[in-house]
Amino acid sequence: MATYEVIIIGGGPAGLAAGLYASRAGLASLLVERGIFGGQVVNARLVENYPGFPQGISGIELGSLMHQQAIKYGLETVTEEVTSFVPGQLHRILTTDGDIEARAVIIATGSEYRKLGVVGEEKLLGHGVSYCATCDGFLFRDREVAVVGGGDTAIADALELSQHVRKVYLIHRRDQLRAGKVLQERIFAQPKVGFVWDTVVEEILGEQSVKALKLRNVKTGQSSTLNVDGVFAAIGLKPNSECFSQSVKVDEAGYIITDELMAASTPGIYAAGDVRRNSARQVATAVGDGVTAALAAFRYLQEQGKAKKS
Repeated sequence: MATYEVIIIGGGPAGLAAGLYASRAGLASLLVERGIFGGQVVNARLVENYPGFPQGISGIELGSLMHQQAIKYGLETVTEEVTSFVPGQLHRILTTDGDIEARAVIIATGSEYRKLGVVGEEKLLGHGVSYCATCDGFLFRDREVAVVGGGDTAIADALELSQHVRKVYLIHRRDQLRAGKVLQERIFAQPKVGFVWDTVVEEILGEQSVKALKLRNVKTGQSSTLNVDGVFAAIGLKPNSECFSQSVKVDEAGYIITDELMAASTPGIYAAGDVRRNSARQVATAVGDGVTAALAAFRYLQEQGKAKKS
């Protein structure tokens, strides 16, 4: 069984930043990613709010560059899925390709946008289907889009989009919003926003890009079609913390509770990025979390007398 000083679980911006700093510190480091290196950012057609790229950069290119930079300094990376986690003096990680151990672990598994679960959603992801108004709203300037949801995130997304688009349709399965009072006041005062109450999306239509939504009124059962150029799903997030929820403290929503150094409740375990409580869920803050976690892990190993001499 291979043993490392630090294992990072998750290859998004938080994990790659943690890997970069851990490897540069001289730690024997491994990053385990189950999918694509770069995380959710690779789904963004254009990232315009990450410092250093005034003209913006595609999400897939940004993720690739982060990966290249991390492995340049000796970080090992593998594509495997973590299936179980056993904390201890040596933390044991079970993956689809075998077991590995580490003296410190950084959990950077992120969170997943809750999907609508309808036909066309996966096919048109990145081609009109989005889960991030801040990331992609500018791409729909002077066009018509829909936001699905009725909570704080959906309202904030609709308000963000109203700064760019010609029209925003807010589609909600109920006849009243769940968002806070201040947000509701703002959205009802925004003339670009139209409301589609008691309605769910049944299908996203389009071949190369989103062209329309097939809708159903949940009270009358009546179907309709709404022509839009994009749809933003804002029905919540789910942290990817299932494997760790019995090993560290999590909040009621499943997010890992950390201190300001990204340390979780179990010694030697850290969490960074969207999987931790109170994350800002931005690429820039995820990178900062990863750096903080790696530096904290290095200090922890030094205190334990187990870090390599650099």
